Amino acid sequence: MKKISLLFTLLFVFLLPVTTSAAPLNEIKAYVEDYYVGNINGDLQQATTVEQIIDMLDPYSTYYTADQFNQFTNSINMTSVGIGIVIEQHEKGIFIQDVIENGSAFTEGVKVGDIITHINGVSTVGLSTSDASSRILGNENTTVTLTFLKTTGQSVTKTITRKPFSLPNVTSKLLYGNVGYISLASFSSDAASLIKEAIRDLTNKGAKSFILDLQNNGGGYVTASEEVTGLFPGAKEAYRYKDTSDDYIVHAKRQSVQFPTNTRVLVNRNSASASEMTAAALLDQKVAILYGEKTYGKGTMQSFYQLSDGSYLKLTMAKFAGPTSTAINEVGVKPHIETNGNALYKAHYDTIAEQYLHYKELPTLSNVPTTKTFTVNFNSTVGLVPNGAIELVQLGKNRVDISIEKQGTKLIVSPTHPLVSGEQYMLIIHSSIKGSINETMKAGSYLLITVK
Repeated sequence: MKKISLLFTLLFVFLLPVTTSAAPLNEIKAYVEDYYVGNINGDLQQATTVEQIIDMLDPYSTYYTADQFNQFTNSINMTSVGIGIVIEQHEKGIFIQDVIENGSAFTEGVKVGDIITHINGVSTVGLSTSDASSRILGNENTTVTLTFLKTTGQSVTKTITRKPFSLPNVTSKLLYGNVGYISLASFSSDAASLIKEAIRDLTNKGAKSFILDLQNNGGGYVTASEEVTGLFPGAKEAYRYKDTSDDYIVHAKRQSVQFPTNTRVLVNRNSASASEMTAAALLDQKVAILYGEKTYGKGTMQSFYQLSDGSYLKLTMAKFAGPTSTAINEVGVKPHIETNGNALYKAHYDTIAEQYLHYKELPTLSNVPTTKTFTVNFNSTVGLVPNGAIELVQLGKNRVDISIEKQGTKLIVSPTHPLVSGEQYMLIIHSSIKGSINETMKAGSYLLITVK
């Protein structure tokens, strides 16, 4: 028996149909009896197929052929063999959300917004993303024939060769206010190393505070969560572990690079497993501020057991909770600040506001048109308006260009380009503005703007 190191994740890799005719049935039964944590819904010994056994277990326990196992582990490390697209369901078929630059679809001219209407001649209407992915994925150098509905309305059929491609697991950028933004897609084996590299890079670019985005992160390796938790000062513990015989605290693995103490972490309903383990550890130890939605609620661990024929059994063998026993399984982790929509907007807004504690927060302007101009009123005639005295920031991004017109006691602020529908902005009025007799403002101010 070979036991693979602990990992736990949502099933975000899309696998080929399971074939289990040659699977060692008795081995599987023995592992279930010895290691499985959870209810067995049926008579295990009476099962005559692997499918029957799996149906008795929880949704996270399953069987993989050797090839399927490789696909699964590759997905955690953000590598795969296919054509390099990110998809979602659409009423007309399968919508392409993103095209990976190093993938074969990109080379063939596939674009974001294209809709796959047929895969190898089979209609995709009503097809799930899982089913679609299993048909598109395949062995290297094999082909798949896809029919696309282009944004122009044209129907185009292409035969595309499957090639290895990689998705970026960590993306980062410097936001307005010297805020470093880091997004982690999966708790891969090198997740902490990639984040440390991003922290160093953003710090060199001027980052003073950070936002770590775990939204839509379905999980990964337990050790990766222990290491990522160790990026936060004061986070000494990673999680509480409990199986059929043990119950103990697992320590975080402290890293040489650390986030600052005011770091904000984003989660949502699709943040699961390792994401939830990390979020609960940060919450329990009060070392970061969580924003977003309550997480998925998967507080169980799985191990892989290699069978004698080279296939693998993925089996739930433990549960985990936050270091102070905060429940996760079937509950989820509730963030400090719950948000509707993109949590990044609120986290970025709060991070900027933290830099202007002596400024006054004005009432929010909600659902403004994309062509909105802003009038700033003063109690006396406006004099000197230095460059940068008024800033309009697109939250989650950076400052946008504006023009400023003086009209007596008013300043008319006009964005150079239309605002983006559905986005949020922050208008900052600095105290450097002076009156006509050189009097100064008592304090600056800022406000939130939402665009309809």
